[in-house]
Parts: sequence; structure tokens; C-alpha cells
Amino acid sequence: MAYAIDKDTCIGCGTCEGECPVSAIKVDTDGKYVINADECLGCGACAGACPVDAIKE
Repeated sequence: MAYAIDKDTCIGCGTCEGECPVSAIKVDTDGKYVINADECLGCGACAGACPVDAIKE
């Protein structure tokens, strides 16, 4: 199951992007991050790294 980033909670720090083993996370035009559900492995590495708990299954 893919993870998703709550854009209202995301602070745009980029920590999650560096933790993704398949580079499924990119910065959006608003400076917040998004996860490509088709590429996400569902490993949870990004969720564990997020300092504001913005990433959920």
C-alpha cells in the first residue's frame, strides 16, 4: 500500500525525499512534497523520517 503526504501538515523540509529508496517522492510546485503512488513500495521509510508525522498509509 502506498503512503501519502498530508500537504496541510508537511513543512517542506525534504527529509522524506532523501529516505525513499526508489525516489518516489518529489517536491511539488507549492514547495510541499508528494509521493507517486505507482512508484511507492510501501516500506514506510519516509513516514519514520518525517519530523511532523505528515506521512500516512
